[in-house]
Amino acid sequence: MKYDVIIIGGGPIGLNCAIEAKKAGLSYVILEKGVLVNSLYNFPTNMTFFSTSNLLEIGGVPFIAHNDKPTRREALEYFRRVQDSWDLEVHLYTEVKSMDHNGEVYQVETTKGMYKASNVIVATGFYDTPRMLNIPGEDLKKVKHFYDDPHPYVDQKVLVIGAANSACDVALETYYKGADVTMAIRESEIYPKVKYWIRPNIENRIKEGSIKAYFNTSVTAIRPNEVVLQTADGQVVLENDFVLAMTGYMPNYQLFESLGIPVSTDEYRIPLHNEKTLETELSGVYVAGVINAGMQTSKLFIENTRVHSRLIVQSILSKKNSVVGVNLG
Repeated sequence: MKYDVIIIGGGPIGLNCAIEAKKAGLSYVILEKGVLVNSLYNFPTNMTFFSTSNLLEIGGVPFIAHNDKPTRREALEYFRRVQDSWDLEVHLYTEVKSMDHNGEVYQVETTKGMYKASNVIVATGFYDTPRMLNIPGEDLKKVKHFYDDPHPYVDQKVLVIGAANSACDVALETYYKGADVTMAIRESEIYPKVKYWIRPNIENRIKEGSIKAYFNTSVTAIRPNEVVLQTADGQVVLENDFVLAMTGYMPNYQLFESLGIPVSTDEYRIPLHNEKTLETELSGVYVAGVINAGMQTSKLFIENTRVHSRLIVQSILSKKNSVVGVNLG
């Protein structure tokens, strides 16, 4: 079967693109390498969103949460309801490996076979791809780039790397559950844009010494039972059981390369696209969601990229109608 649209990524924006395609009468399929809204599923178990529930709504499906800011669990339930309400065609556990172009048809190779479509929308987000430290010992099992639950770290010596929202959240939660927490922070202070209800808490815990923090510090090596820090005062070696590297995430550039989508050569590495239509340099291939900002991962969110789906479908329809008009003429 050849679809009008293949959507790569089953997150909120991928689902929203499918809804817009369905409303426009376009045939579509969502290809998701993991579970439904896979990135959200991999968020910390006790996470609360910064956005309010109404800013996360898509497809006209109301998002009712117990509090102003919904939890991860509520978000997972909401997007399950969105899929069910719109009866969206989502193929889960279907990882995209490569893409070829044959005439006017794109052939997308996956772990479960070939899919064909006239248009492709890439809406993969960035949470699946951590920014690596690239230091000795990063491949040890005790090193985690994704945090889930504080229980495994009870009574353990934990090093949290980073000073943004995720790192501060993780440091506080593991500390309150009984971990011996140390933070390694590259800058001279906690990230200024840390959530306003978290920043005073983490700063006070550091000030009183409950959570130890090394500022202007980088981690140079990780060993089975210790970590090596390069501080402003020289090298420090600490006993350590776990390293929680909350160093941020980035788009999957390996996927972009396998799809043939070029990116900018500057530090932002933005997938090259038309800002009005979101079409890339490949005709009929679009990018949607947070990946459109490249490495600027704090620039775009669900709430300010929901419009992407409408822009893309409008572009697809206008091109489709122009072809029909030419044929009729």
